Amino acid sequence: MWWGLICALFAACAYGVASVMQAIAAKATSGTEDRVDPRLLVRVLRQWKFVAGLALDVIGFVAQLAALRVLPLFVVQAALAGSLAVTAVAARVLGVRLGRREWTAVAVVCAGLALLGMSAESEGSDATGLGFRLVLVGSVVVLGIAGMFAGRASRRIRTPALGLIAGLCFGVVALSGRVLTSLAPLDLLTDPATYTLGVAGALAMLFYATALQRGSVTTSTAMMVIGETVFPSLIGVLVLGDTTRPGFAVVAAVGFVLAVSAALALARFGEPAPIEPVSAPLG
Repeated sequence: MWWGLICALFAACAYGVASVMQAIAAKATSGTEDRVDPRLLVRVLRQWKFVAGLALDVIGFVAQLAALRVLPLFVVQAALAGSLAVTAVAARVLGVRLGRREWTAVAVVCAGLALLGMSAESEGSDATGLGFRLVLVGSVVVLGIAGMFAGRASRRIRTPALGLIAGLCFGVVALSGRVLTSLAPLDLLTDPATYTLGVAGALAMLFYATALQRGSVTTSTAMMVIGETVFPSLIGVLVLGDTTRPGFAVVAAVGFVLAVSAALALARFGEPAPIEPVSAPLG
């Protein structure tokens, strides 16, 4: 179990550093103002910071997948929300100062994750059939359509909606990774969860990059954290049989609330402001 927790924390570190690099690239990339443009992903892939961040995302996802094999979803997703604490600390490299409130939130995230680690029980996935996988497929379709409509909404609605939909897509990624029964190549090719994982991941990146590019960082990141933690955690408990160690349910609940609420307090570090280029003097 403990190596699974280590993998979850490693994934949080990888995602936290990656978000700094990717968000700067997204903010520096031009795009259509009134809709979600899939070509945005093509444009940001031309920037080395986004590509490097994507490589860290891949490494982080491998660690997340390993954690999902042995830990309840509510532990893994809360740990991933804690990546904002990593992002906040990493933002110091860019000259962003952390105040007492931010350092307190970082400490609370760590305390919440420690409580979750104490309460977690080594977890295998309950058997899920084709029906659950088809629900995941339908969820990806619905979220994709909802994200496209959200991209055309007014600015007041667009940013929180895209952030929440991106978070829900990340939640589908976690659920898909959790129900994979085998990592053998042939089994992966024949499992619908493999494809929902890939498509949901691409949609999540597109919607989140769009939200970061055009709206409030704090709002989009906070909504993303809510979508990627609460939804899959509930499904894990209600459908997949996630449990805590006997007598530790309250400890787990307190740890989850502490970790997620403190992560929300750090939401503004979902994307530190890019450094403005200095114009050369004329003449």
